[in-house]
Formats: sequence, structure tokens, C-alpha cells
Amino acid sequence: MEPRRPLPLPGIALAVVGALGMLILGEQPWLALAVLLLWFGSLWLAIAEPPPIAPVDPNPGFSRDSMGELIEHSGTPLLLTEKGRIAIANQAAREVLGSHILGQDVRVALRHPAAVALIDKPRPDATIVKGLARRNDIWRVSRQPLTRDMAVIELINHTAEADIGRAHTDFVANASHELRTPLASIIGYAETLAEENGSGDPAMRERFLGTILRESRRLKGLVDDLMSLSRIEAEKHDQPSDEIDLAPLVERAARDAAGAERTGRLVLETEPGLVVRGDAQQLEQLVRNLVDNGLKYGAETGNVLVTLALGQKDTARLTVADEGEGIPAEHLPHLTRRFYRTDPGRSRASGGTGLGLAIVKHIVERHRGRLDIESAVGEGTTVAVRIPLHTSDSEGLS
Repeated sequence: MEPRRPLPLPGIALAVVGALGMLILGEQPWLALAVLLLWFGSLWLAIAEPPPIAPVDPNPGFSRDSMGELIEHSGTPLLLTEKGRIAIANQAAREVLGSHILGQDVRVALRHPAAVALIDKPRPDATIVKGLARRNDIWRVSRQPLTRDMAVIELINHTAEADIGRAHTDFVANASHELRTPLASIIGYAETLAEENGSGDPAMRERFLGTILRESRRLKGLVDDLMSLSRIEAEKHDQPSDEIDLAPLVERAARDAAGAERTGRLVLETEPGLVVRGDAQQLEQLVRNLVDNGLKYGAETGNVLVTLALGQKDTARLTVADEGEGIPAEHLPHLTRRFYRTDPGRSRASGGTGLGLAIVKHIVERHRGRLDIESAVGEGTTVAVRIPLHTSDSEGLS
């Protein structure tokens, strides 16, 4: 129930006395009664009206400190500025700009001219800034004034999106170049043969046909690898669920990659009973790519050792080691990039597409595994893949 005012006894007594006075003075009884009723009615309305309620603060206890607690764990870097200085910086903002920015002039903290230009604008505004925290990073800086002296600054990192865009652009450019090269050879030799109309030198015609066949196979291999890479990337977030016994799979895939002409250079050492959750087709492709690379780029008469054994932390460890020339250290971090080659001429001559290790990397990532490449010039290269065993409780390796 709503609270009501207390009964106004003095007012009631005054109304009664007033009515009696009118009767004593000789007024008509009905007039005295009417005045009494009117007086009582006004008193009743006063009693029924609830007392005024004091206004309630919509933000009881709200302060700058409470705002700091509210935004502290936000994943978006946020700054609260007061009179041109940074009063609050949440954890994400401190990680980007440093803890020293608290209390600092916001212009000094942001440094970038485009970001500093936002500070004096009376209306909400935003700008794109490059190199705010690190070289070549890209941020969207927006400022929202709260009062004349206070404003909120939000930092949104667009570096990943920009990197993805550049990667897509580079991929299309590289893929177009890789496809154009064999196509140009095929078209050129085919046009030459067509112009001769069978009247040219048979040896030369045979050589041209061999080149067309070789370039066609190279083109097919490139298209196949592009399609494989696309499928693997589309499935990279779906962890495989089939139980795979690795030993027979590794032996079968390694022999397929070697073929009859290179089987003599292949040395297999596999430990039975290592079961993983995986995609059999992708794991076979992983083994074929690694073995083919070892045979292709290793010493022409050297062996390629394929080893499957129990690794650390309940993993199956697959290694493929060749006896080739080795790879200089500066190339190692880039070997899994698409179309990256340490020796482009040799790679193309041997039929390489430049996508083999990129495919291996994505297969390993899908299987929550780890890929390591070690090499020393003059001693050969070893590629190691670790995949969690089916019995392991861990979801992946770092």
C-alpha cells in the first residue's frame, strides 16, 4: 500500500467549530452542513494524497572507480580521459600502450597525429591509424565525449583483417603466376606443332610433345594441390574422429610416394600400435608429401629415413630425414608458406608446386599436432610431426 499522510485532527476540529458558529449566528442549517462537508472533502483529499517521494539516484554509488571495474576485463582496449589525461585504461589498453599511460597526457600516449586530431573534436568521431603500437599494425581509434571534460576512447585492432586481405591478394597473384607458366609452355609448343602440321623434325616434335606432357602433369598437380589445400582449410576447425592405426598407413603412403623407381632409397622404421584420431586420406597425403620432398630434394643416391615411434606427452612422432644439401637457417621459418621455394628453378624442374609443406602444416593443425623442421647445410633436413594419441586426454600440442 502507498503511504498516506497522518490524520489532520486540528483541521477537523476547526471545521466542526466553524459549522457550529454559523448555526449560533443564525445561518441556515443546510448551509452550515454544506460548508462542513466541503471542508471535510478537502481534508480527505489531503489525507489520501501520498507524501512526495524523494528522487532516487539512478546510479547509486557510481564513480570513476566503478567504471574502471566495469571495463577492466573487456577484450577491447578502452581509455577514459579526463581533462586531456588518461584517468582509466583497462587491461587490454595497458597491454597495447603500456601501463605507464595512466595519468599521462592522452596526446603523448597515442602519439599518432591522426589519433591526436580526435582529442579536440566536440562530436564522436573515429579514424584509422597505422603503427599505433607496433610497426605496420592497423587500429580503428574512436572517441566518444561523455561530458565537457571526459571522453571514452576505444581501440579496435584491424591488423588481422588487413593481413588476411594481403594474404589473399598474394595467394591469387602467386597462383595466377604458377598456373600461367605451364599454360604458356603448353600453348607455345602446341602452336609450334600445329604450324608445322606434322612436317617438322620428328625428334624435335617428340621433344615438344614431351614438354607438353610434363607441363600438363605439372599443371594438374598444381590444381590438385590447390583443391586439397582449399578442402583442408575448410575443415581445419573440425577435429577428425576416426581411429587410425598409423604404422600401416605410414608404410603404405611412403611406398606410394616413392614408387617403384625410388623404393630402394626408402628406409622404414615403424612402431606398431600407435592409434590416433585422424582423417586417413589427409594423413596419407601428409606422409606422401614429406617422403616425396625428401626423395626429390635429398641427395640423388641418398636414403630417406621414415620413422614412426612413441613421442613425448602421449604422442605419435613421425620423422622424415633426408641426406640432401640442407636448407639455410634463414629459409626455415618460411618453408610452410604457400609457393615458397628455396630454389625456384630446381623446384619447378622437379615438378614441385610449392604447396607441399603448406598442405602438411594445415593437416597437422587440423589434427591438433605440431610440425618441426630442422636442417643443417651439408647434412640434410629432418621434418618431425607429432600427433596426440587416441588415449591422450590433451586436446592438442603447442
